[in-house]
Amino acid sequence: MKILVVAPAWVGDMVMAHGLVRILNRREAVTVDMLAPAASAPLADRMPGVRITHLLEIDHGELGWGKRRSEARRLATENYDQAIVLPNSFKSALIPYWAGIERRTGWTGESRVVVINDRRSLEESRYPLMVERFMALGLPADGELQKPYPLPQLKADEERAVELRGQHQLATDGITILCPGAEFGPAKRWPVKHFAALARHEVHVGREVWLIGSPAEVAVCRDIEQQVPRGLVNLAGRTSLLDALDLISLAGRVICNDSGLMHVAAALGRKVIAVFGSTSPEFTPPLGVTAQVVRLDLACSPCFERVCPLGHLRCLEELQPEQVIEVL
Repeated sequence: MKILVVAPAWVGDMVMAHGLVRILNRREAVTVDMLAPAASAPLADRMPGVRITHLLEIDHGELGWGKRRSEARRLATENYDQAIVLPNSFKSALIPYWAGIERRTGWTGESRVVVINDRRSLEESRYPLMVERFMALGLPADGELQKPYPLPQLKADEERAVELRGQHQLATDGITILCPGAEFGPAKRWPVKHFAALARHEVHVGREVWLIGSPAEVAVCRDIEQQVPRGLVNLAGRTSLLDALDLISLAGRVICNDSGLMHVAAALGRKVIAVFGSTSPEFTPPLGVTAQVVRLDLACSPCFERVCPLGHLRCLEELQPEQVIEVL
């Protein structure tokens, strides 16, 4: 049986999609492929159980009708038995529909009566975690997700990791990685001054600190770097997503916001401390046995807003570095 998973665009969601892959891999004689946009597709190459990845070259938010039809014509020759569509949008289900994939599975979403013909009605209390909602789509409609279920896993390229370490002249052990970014918005970002204080502590106890972030997070990481006089290597904007993954695999511990790299680090089995503000670990926690969450749990959070609607960001401003250091 050949199954096509239509993957999410966000890095964290893509990592969680591997939970579904692991559920599908439990079946006999099943092949799992992925259709993913450029932002998240590289991760599929590091997922055990994924055969091939089809790249969807459409920008985030772009309708791209012509590109979708062209991709559908190409995928029609693959003769997939089933497509599992993880995003809830109408457009995300168009390619499997146009490709003539007989069974198209997904949660009931925006006007998807025709394009999704194996529609599931989500009971949020039954599947409170996003990863559970992904995995449940790999079961029969009347199936039940049994715990403990398989957690997402990613594999690092060890040779590439060693190469990167030499290229950037990095330490070989005693490494703490800080990931101060979060694509969703500032309401998910622990303040720069707190990350800087944490970095100074880690340097003081003899560890080398690496800052990792996307090109969009270069300014934030530069602000942290300016407050840490020694022992810190700023790699923000200098690595690809897979480079970041391989470097994270070398770390003893990773401290991050609720972000895509948080999920990457957890799926690599790293010791993760995740700082939560506007979002909830009851929906998208770091999925690892060595992962811990630090949060204040104020009455106004989680609000799930990109920017603090009250203008004070107390959920993160008042979460002091000492609270994270105590967990460390």
